[in-house]
Amino acid sequence: FLSDLVGETSCGYVLFGATAQGRDLAPRVGAKVDGVVFSDCVDVRFEDGRVVAKRPVYSGKLFIEIAPKGERPVLMTIRPNNLPPAEPSDGGTEIVARAAKAASGTIRALVTEIIPLAGGRPDVAEADVIVSGGRAMKDASNFRILEELADLLGGAVGASRAAVDAGFAEQALQVGQTGKVVNPKLYIACGISGAIQHLAGMRTSKVIVAINKDPNAPIFERAHFGIVGDLFEIVPMMTEEIKKIL
Repeated sequence: FLSDLVGETSCGYVLFGATAQGRDLAPRVGAKVDGVVFSDCVDVRFEDGRVVAKRPVYSGKLFIEIAPKGERPVLMTIRPNNLPPAEPSDGGTEIVARAAKAASGTIRALVTEIIPLAGGRPDVAEADVIVSGGRAMKDASNFRILEELADLLGGAVGASRAAVDAGFAEQALQVGQTGKVVNPKLYIACGISGAIQHLAGMRTSKVIVAINKDPNAPIFERAHFGIVGDLFEIVPMMTEEIKKIL
């Protein structure tokens, strides 16, 4: 449907969210329409009549700007919460709704139900506040203190790959290059040392608070606020102080 729509409308640009579905659809549609695919973009602008996209490379260590050549359709996946809201325009834009029509017998899979994560918390990929735990959590049961803080702030609970591999948290909560790329307003890293792969998944967070016993942990280089100490003492203290404010 999407590839046919791009051909019918001579569409120049197609935008997808940098979600699991978006990352799957964009290259498929791009291949069918002989388009150019820019993935995981954090910024998009027009310059000299063409689009220029910014995306991370080398596990988030650097950012590059890329622009298409020729007149082929451009398909982009955009990281959530990276672009500011557009300014109101008097000109307005026409919105045309198109209904997808699948030929009988071509549907191979049908989504019958979407089951949210237990606890009713927002998806870690979409949350404005994330409280993440690392290997220093020591046990899955200890994530309860992170859950209490996250619930108080209306946020989600995340985890590093080390915590997931150790069985402390579900893979769906993993933040990082091999997990979910997030961009919350507040990211609280508890007992996370700051491996490159993890930083690549949360480095664009608006405010990063790091709690770690090791004053030389790499996470402190990215953090806006750092607390050197035992997370099992600090997190409950934070929770109690926030309760007083709320």
